[in-house]
Formats: sequence, structure tokens, C-alpha cells
Amino acid sequence: MLRQKIQTIIYKIKQNQFLFEELVKRDFKKRYARTALGMLWSVLNPLLQLLIMRLVFTHFFADRISHYTTFLFSGMVVFNYFSESTREGMTTLVDNAPIFSKINVPKYLFLFAKNAQSWINFILILVIFFVFCALDHVAFTWKFLMLIFPVVCLAVFNIGTGLVLSALYIFFQDVKYFWGIFLQLLQYVSALFYQIETFPPNIQKLFYLNPVYLYISYFRDIVLNQTIPSFAFHAAIFAEAMLMFLLGAGIYRKYNWEFLYYI
Repeated sequence: MLRQKIQTIIYKIKQNQFLFEELVKRDFKKRYARTALGMLWSVLNPLLQLLIMRLVFTHFFADRISHYTTFLFSGMVVFNYFSESTREGMTTLVDNAPIFSKINVPKYLFLFAKNAQSWINFILILVIFFVFCALDHVAFTWKFLMLIFPVVCLAVFNIGTGLVLSALYIFFQDVKYFWGIFLQLLQYVSALFYQIETFPPNIQKLFYLNPVYLYISYFRDIVLNQTIPSFAFHAAIFAEAMLMFLLGAGIYRKYNWEFLYYI
């Protein structure tokens, strides 16, 4: 059933390939319109965040965490991708209402286009991250190839979350403000700048209920610890990504026509 749904979605995207490509181009142009540096802001913004967090937290954690810059950057890469993808995707239905209210196209196409933009930004930052790894004298091994798995799963998880949020935003636009507060809280409970080993074992287990932390932990295991997470860890990441995607797809399917009455 899942395979059939995915094949249907891929088929519809191919049918509307021209529109999808134009939406991605439009979002890029709109995002960097009237900016002197253009796409460079996609790189400069996280680097400036890294610099600030490095200066603020280096005296508290750097002595206890080896390769602290890489440790900090790995958390920021994952969290910023999740944050950007979901925040940008949340308003996609409202922003594109003038189009799908007049033309019968799959509504999730707009969210996919927005996520494609976020994914490209993420890949650019990931390249910079690997440069920082080299500068921080982190050893590169074949295990780095395993990062493909969390990258793909995170993309699916972000799309699923975006589907849910964009549907909710149609009916309750307060969601935008609640989600902003939630992301601020999530940033502090995702262990971006500290290790969870400083907490008691029962508290440490709570971190694994946070899907974003699972991806951050995966990155750090591969890059810094040179270890591959367990099969159960892989299964948890895959299951959460699929469940969120199916939840979002189910909401879109159920309320597809109701969206038109609230835009």
C-alpha cells in the first residue's frame, strides 16, 4: 500500500514536472530577491550562527567535548534543516491558494517544491560541514556513506511534518506562532551544544523521544565516534519518517476539497 502511494505521487509529479520545476525556481528567486549576496546567505547564515554559539558555549563545553566545533555544527546542520523546511512549508498552501484554486493540480506539489529548495540549501551546508570536519582533523572513513540514510529519512520526515503543518495552518493560522515557540524549545532539548551523558540515565532516555535528536545523534555517531548505530536505531528513524509522511498524506487526502473553502 505504501509503495503504491509513493508510485502514485511520483507519477503525478512527473505529470506536473514543468510546474514543479517552475515552483522551485520561483521560490529561489523570491527568497533571494533584492539581496546583494543571494544564495550565499544560505551558507553565511548557519556559519554566523555557528560562530556565535561557538563563542558563547566554548568555555562551558569545549574542554569536555573533543572536536567541539564539529560536534556543534553537526547538531546545527540537522536542526536548521528541520526548522527551515517546516517553517517554510507551513504556509505553502495559503501562499499558493491563487494557483490551486483555479487549476486542478496536486496540492502537495507546492510543499514538495518548497522542500526541494530547503533540501538544496541543506546539501550546500552539508558540503561546508565536511570542510569543517577536515579542518577539525576528523578522520573520513567509508562509514560517512551511511549518512545517506538519515539524510533521506530526514527529508521524508520534514515533508510529512510540512504536510501536517500546512494543513493545520489552513484552518488555524495560530499554528505559525505556536510552531515558532515550539522550535525555540526544541532547539534547547535537542542537545545541540551539550552531551546528554551529563544527565542521569532516566533523563537520557527522554532525549530519544525527540526525532530531531535521533538524526543529530546519528550524525555524531558516524562523524565523531566512527560507529554505525544499531539496527533498532535505523528502524526507529525509518518508522518515524514513514509514519509522519503517512499522517500528512492522510490529512491531505481527507481534507483535500475542504482546503478550498478556507483559503
